[in-house]
Amino acid sequence: MKKLLFLSLFLCSMSLFSQNSFYDFKVRTLDGGNFDLASLKGRKVLVVNTASKCGLTPQYKQLQELYSKYGGEKFVIIGFPANNFLQQEPGSNSEIREFCTANYGVTFPMMEKISVKGNDIHPLYKWLTDKSLNGVMDAPVTWNFQKFMIDENGRLVGMVPPRESPDCEKIINWITSK
Repeated sequence: MKKLLFLSLFLCSMSLFSQNSFYDFKVRTLDGGNFDLASLKGRKVLVVNTASKCGLTPQYKQLQELYSKYGGEKFVIIGFPANNFLQQEPGSNSEIREFCTANYGVTFPMMEKISVKGNDIHPLYKWLTDKSLNGVMDAPVTWNFQKFMIDENGRLVGMVPPRESPDCEKIINWITSK
């Protein structure tokens, strides 16, 4: 019986240690630079897949307002343009940067265009959407502007659906909680 209990505890602890953290990923910026997500340790991070030609594109305005109000040493937003839904992000990285800056004054970090679902899903989004990897929830991306909440320790703690505003109560309460 003791051996069975020990074996069970060992296997459980191994699965905990084998799970990746948000901080284990490296991504590329719209400008082509490397961005190590480990540089965000100690901050809450809102990860959002974006698109420029979507009915939800005006959420860029709310995201920027949220970043202007709360962004800094304790909170950051990271945008990941994706063309997975009805080709609503057809632009190049430089076109996306120009669009976001000119139309919404985006100053939060924007990463290069990636895939957020399907066979070519980016490894970060595979982790965000698969409970067997993130240890919290299955949360496949259903549309543009799905929001993932990462705590200060690199753990996924929640998801807000695309149609819910970035300044909804759930996100504001999460940002402002200790």
